[in-house]
This record gives sequence, structure tokens and C-alpha cells, in this order.
Amino acid sequence: MTKARLLRLSVVLVSIFMILLIIVYWDNVGTAHFYLHTSFSRPHSPGAIPGITADEDWGALPDVDEFLAKLLSSSLKQNSSIPRKTEQLLVQGSSKPVVSNLEENVRGYDWSTHNDRNSLDQEKLQIERQRMLREFCANSSFTFPTKERSFDDIPNYELNHLIVDDRHGIIYCYVPKVACTNWKRVMIVLSESLLDQGVPYRNPLDIPREHVHNTSTHLTFNKFWRRYGKFSRHLMKIKLKKYTKFLFVRDPFVRLISAFRSKFELENEEFYRRFAIPMLKLYSNHTNLPTSVSEAFGAGLKVSFSDFIQYLLDPRTEKMAPFNEHWRQVYRLCHPCQIDYDFIGKLETLDEDAAYLLQLLKVDKLLRFPPSYRNRTASSWEDNWFAKIPLAWRQQLYKLYEADFVLFGYPKPENLLKD
Repeated sequence: MTKARLLRLSVVLVSIFMILLIIVYWDNVGTAHFYLHTSFSRPHSPGAIPGITADEDWGALPDVDEFLAKLLSSSLKQNSSIPRKTEQLLVQGSSKPVVSNLEENVRGYDWSTHNDRNSLDQEKLQIERQRMLREFCANSSFTFPTKERSFDDIPNYELNHLIVDDRHGIIYCYVPKVACTNWKRVMIVLSESLLDQGVPYRNPLDIPREHVHNTSTHLTFNKFWRRYGKFSRHLMKIKLKKYTKFLFVRDPFVRLISAFRSKFELENEEFYRRFAIPMLKLYSNHTNLPTSVSEAFGAGLKVSFSDFIQYLLDPRTEKMAPFNEHWRQVYRLCHPCQIDYDFIGKLETLDEDAAYLLQLLKVDKLLRFPPSYRNRTASSWEDNWFAKIPLAWRQQLYKLYEADFVLFGYPKPENLLKD
């Protein structure tokens, strides 16, 4: 009887071990790189990630996490030559952009260098941004939806904005309308997740936009369940502890204006059918609308900014479906009170922040980040855009996005919220 039990136990243990080995070697983006560190690694705030605190080391991890970490690290030596070969490929032709898209031609790129003084200022800036974020996340008197939940409480589908680069130990949470197209391009180059005629892309600007936003191009946290099953959360926590995590944010009201401009002022078939038609029916009392955006624009039927604001404030909107990612709040996209970000960039200081971050990640010799658009939506436009929006609506809209204003240090737009 005892021998039979021992036999069954050994079969189970061997099966688990083989499954883990399959998981490791199945992941062709190199999940063995858990021990990669960047010069930006720092202790994390206690309690930021449930189950992992700043005082813990590998020995203090839960048993499954410890076993996975040791198992995965065993193949690190086998892959150690890959990043060096990658660097040699990427350095070539990365000194200036190769622009192949009309949209990219109007960006107005500026490839100026950044001095040491700027780096010193950037370091202080990052300390202040992170301090403010941690303080408000810990402040019990400041509340907003989902603030109190733990990382384990976040559904997998809400982790689809966390892009992972295992080669360099980086996690990027992308926020639409905050330079996310170019940051996704950077992640593609670094992770080598997309090939051009069998060769990884070397220059971010060579990557066509249609490939950049293809969900199959990126390894995101919400894909972990399909790859790792019940071990996915353990692996997420290990990566969140060991990798450098960053995001870029923007003044919430300006981001809304930018989203409206790109999705409703330009002909966009998908957004016309999914959002514009319902808005025009509900808030502009239009009936028998054209089925195509080109016909609608030809007839002068366009969603107004007022329609868009009514849609955001309408309690029926989120009863139907969560906000689209282009106007969903950053705290809902990136979970800043559950994930302890190492770097917080802002679109308002994009060029400086991006250059500094690439230096910290030690990838600035591999590529450069394309600077901002010439025609970027500016904060100075807010007064004009909101001039015809009733005061009560503006105040409700601020409450809807207040957490993003406060957590990321954007001043309350008093001029828009008072008579």
C-alpha cells in the first residue's frame, strides 16, 4: 500500500516538473530572463504587490514562486548570447529615422541630445512623481473605484495593457493618446516580437502602424493564462518584482480632446458605427443615419464635442460596456495603486522623459524614441474646447477623471470648474 502511494506521488511530481519544463521552453520570448536587472531597479514600496514586499528576497517567495524562479533561471546561461547579438543588429541604422509613412512625415522629429543637467533634474522629477502617487494611493481619505482591491482581484482582461519585454526585463503599460504607438514600436524592437523578411525590426519608425496595434504582436499579462494556466499569477508577480515598470500619462481633459479629434473628427469607420451612430441618435436626435462614415461626413453629420461629453457622463454608457480604451481612465488601464511603477513619464515632457528612460534601461544605444507630433493637442486649447460645455457637465466630468488628475499631479482646472 505504501509503495503504491509513493509511486502515485512520484508520478504526480514528475508530471508537474515536465509541465513546468514545457511551459519554460514553450515561451519563445525568453521568460527565463527573470534575473535581468536594469540600473533603474530599486526597492519597491511594501504592500504594493500582494504577496511580495520590499523586504523579501527569493528565499521568502511562496514555494511555487521560488521553484519557478529557480527553474526558469537555469536556462539563463543558454540564452545569454542572444541579447548581445540583438544589440549588434539594432545599432545598425538606428542613428536617424527612416520615414516610410505619410503620417510619420509630418511629425517634426527632433533628434537633439540631452545633457547631464537634464538627467539630474529628471531624477528629482521621478522621485517627486512616484512620491505623490504612493502618498495618494495610501491616503484613505482619497477614494475612487477599484482603489482598494488587490492585484489578485484584477481580472485578466483588465491586464491587457501591460506589455512585457523579457529580453530586457521591462513592463510597459500603454495608455492610448499618450504616445503609445511609438512606445509600442520601441517594445517591438526590444523584444524582437515582429520580423521584417525574417529579420527583427531595428528602427521603431520602420514598423507600420497596422502591425503596431495588432494585439497578436505583443506579449501582455492577459495572455499569461493561456500560456501558463494556474501559474500565471505567480509569474506575473515575479516579473512585477524584478522587471522595470513604466507608463506615460497626460492631462486627462487634454487626452479626451485628443481622443475626440482622432476618432470623431477624422473618418473612422469602426468608431462611427460603434460610437458615433448611437451618440447622434441619443444626443442629437438624428434618425435614419448613413451606414458609412464617408456618407455621414458628406451630409455634414458629425458627432459634436458636446455629444461626446454627454456620452461620457451618461450612466447608461458603462452599463452597456466599459469605456473604450481611448477615453478610459488611466487608473483603470494601468492600476497604479496595485502596481508599483518605477518610472512615470508625461506627454508634456515626452522628449526629455523618453530619453532619460531609455538611458536608465540601458537601451539608448540600441534605438531612439521618436519625439512628439508637431500638431499635438495642447493644454492651452482646453478653454476653447470646453467653452460651450455647461458648467455642471464640466464639474461632473472632472469627478469622473479626478483620480487621474490627482494621482499623476495634474492641477485641478479651476478655470473650467467655476463661473
